[in-house]
Amino acid sequence: MYGMIHQALQDMATEHMTETEWTTLLRNAGHTQPLFIGMEYYSDDITMALIHLLADHLGLSMDEALQEFGRVWIDFAGASAYGRILRMAGDDLLSFLESLDRMHASIRSNMPLAEMPSFELIDADAQQMVLRYRSTRTGLAPLVQGILFATSARFGETVAVTYEPETRGALFTIRRVPTDE
Repeated sequence: MYGMIHQALQDMATEHMTETEWTTLLRNAGHTQPLFIGMEYYSDDITMALIHLLADHLGLSMDEALQEFGRVWIDFAGASAYGRILRMAGDDLLSFLESLDRMHASIRSNMPLAEMPSFELIDADAQQMVLRYRSTRTGLAPLVQGILFATSARFGETVAVTYEPETRGALFTIRRVPTDE
C-alpha cells in the first residue's frame, strides 16, 4: 500500500494520542522510520502490522480498528489531493457507489503498484443498496464498511451497513435509516 494509507493511520492514531506517543509506539514496535512518504509503496504486511499495533493500543479488535480506519480514510482522502476525485465520483450516494470502479481506475493511473478493489452495484431502491466488493486482499470488509458509513455521512445520509463475506470479498447491504426532522 502507499504511504498515504500510513499517513491516514497516523491521523487516526493522533485522534487518540499525541504524535509523540504514536512515534514512541512505532519505535517500540521496531518501526525506526515512522514517517511514511505519501507516494512511496509499502508492503501490506507493514500496513496490517501498524493497524494491529494501533488496535492493540486502543483496545480494539482488528475488525473495529479497520472499521474506524475506514471512517478516517474518507476524511483523510477528502482533504488530500484525491479529494477532487472523491467529489467528482458522484453527487449522491447512489451515483458515488455506481462510479467506484471508475474512481479507482483513475487513482490506479497515478499509483501503478496499487491493488485496487472492484465494486459492483447489484441492486438499489429507495430503501437500500446492495454492493459487491472484490479484492485480492483478505479481511478488509470491515474497512470497506467504515468507508461506506463515512461516505454516506458525506452525502448527508444515515445508513446501516452490513455484509456477508464471500470468496475474495463481501456483499454489502446499505440500508437508509429514516431520520426524524
